[in-house]
Amino acid sequence: MRPYIRVKRVLDLIFACLLLLLFSPIMICAAFAIKLDSKGPILFKQKRPGKNGIIFKVYKFRTMTIELKKNGIPLSDIERMTKVGSFFRKTSIDELPQLFNVIRGEMSFIGPRPLLIQYLDHYSVEQMRRHEVTPGISGWAQVNGRNRISWEKRFELDVWYVDHIDFLLDFKILYLTIFNVLNRNGINNSEKNTMSLFSETVSKNLKE
Repeated sequence: MRPYIRVKRVLDLIFACLLLLLFSPIMICAAFAIKLDSKGPILFKQKRPGKNGIIFKVYKFRTMTIELKKNGIPLSDIERMTKVGSFFRKTSIDELPQLFNVIRGEMSFIGPRPLLIQYLDHYSVEQMRRHEVTPGISGWAQVNGRNRISWEKRFELDVWYVDHIDFLLDFKILYLTIFNVLNRNGINNSEKNTMSLFSETVSKNLKE
């Protein structure tokens, strides 16, 4: 284990606790806003693969309604997005509950974003290397295009981070993340609000 990995965990824990105290008023207000805006739970919870593929639950503030169409079919992502949720995504407030994931050691501030479990069966051997480190709230791929880049490029950047992880790189990613949030750069896909799914067809094309 690289010495920095141990230091990184200590820094994660210290700053996660400090930020949780600092942002607690915002998180409380966010919880009330969600309840007033739409029906459903305050938090969105979903299982994601972490370091070494170990499954954990990631936490976010809910940004979409749980309502269905009259025929019972789910609404599209654009239709499901609430007014409060749209604001939370633009400002990244929806990510604040992940501070609990950081405290629990399931996530780090910086690292490859934890993706959906169903993607695990479609990664190439090289792409799977993104799970050699603890996933992060922000990462090298997020500050280099986020939803605007292809899955192939995204995984390439994730693996590059795994091979070059150090304090200066993490500091650079943190700085760029704050800059992007303040300037609302690459927060969401402008047309769809969410990243398109990593399909099996895409995966097969990447492996060839």
